[in-house]
Amino acid sequence: MSTDQVFETVWDATEPSLAEAAHMKIRADLMIAIQQVVAAWDLTQAEAAKRLAVTQPRLNDLLRGRIGKFSLDALVGLATRAGLDLRIEIRRPAA
Repeated sequence: MSTDQVFETVWDATEPSLAEAAHMKIRADLMIAIQQVVAAWDLTQAEAAKRLAVTQPRLNDLLRGRIGKFSLDALVGLATRAGLDLRIEIRRPAA
């Protein structure tokens, strides 16, 4: 008998509740989107940090994926300053 579990995402496997997993998925998605925008700017970290109105060490934390250092609110602010148009998609799970 196999006891292996399969999870849709790493957050589903590591977070203690569905709500916390959903929160982490959203934060991760925002971080990745911001990282992609910053990379496309082709600026130094100091220049990109100035554009985002954060310190260079704070931007470095974002670019290194240190998700625990960023609240959802902080990431929403960074995403809007990066020029991203944010929308929330809400859907019911498949039955």
